[in-house]
Amino acid sequence: MKPALELDGLAVRYGAVEAVRKIYLEVDRGEIVGLIGPNGAGKSSTLHAIMGSAPITGGDVRLDGRSLVGRRPEDVARGGIAIVPEGRRIFGELTVEENLRLGLAARRQGRNGAGIARAYGLFPVLHESRKRQAGLLSGGQQQQLAIGRALVAQPDVLLLDEPSLGLAPKMVDVVFEALGRIRDSGLAVLLVEQRAQRTVAFADRSYVLANGELRLTLGPEDAADTDRLVAAYLA
Repeated sequence: MKPALELDGLAVRYGAVEAVRKIYLEVDRGEIVGLIGPNGAGKSSTLHAIMGSAPITGGDVRLDGRSLVGRRPEDVARGGIAIVPEGRRIFGELTVEENLRLGLAARRQGRNGAGIARAYGLFPVLHESRKRQAGLLSGGQQQQLAIGRALVAQPDVLLLDEPSLGLAPKMVDVVFEALGRIRDSGLAVLLVEQRAQRTVAFADRSYVLANGELRLTLGPEDAADTDRLVAAYLA
């Protein structure tokens, strides 16, 4: 069986800056793959390249074996990939439910409208707050809304860019618990995170990215080896 998402020698360049250099990785259904590394390592550029919003200058991005190179972001989304961007980017003046309904625009042909009910089931606070303006929610609740909105489209692959950024520890626990349930439902998840040790312990495997290159692959058993993790993260 082909992996849900495959990066085959992916390269990204912005003018003279080579942000990503020949990345090879796979994400199967029902697993979470972590992508960690220092700021400027190329993590976000990798996600944007997958979505078609960053310039791919080499290699391939495949969804279920089909190349996505050259496709517009909206076509990538309708093809089955959803992204939760850094900073959430919810619409504060709209209600929670109106924000969720925006996710329906990227729903794949043949998928029903069960995505909103799924988001409410995953994050009960969204259902309780469905008539509230999204801008009045706490940061943790807004992150839940951002993830829920991505899931409304019922994607096969979910990309997340720093979902724990700026959250209190309790909210980080809520987000990671939800991601575990998303994995168990059969989605393929690519998780970009700054919380390196927690990501390595949580993900099925994690890749260390530095200067646009994959330097190391780590498994959950490596999370307890702090010295190795720090050395890999700073490589």
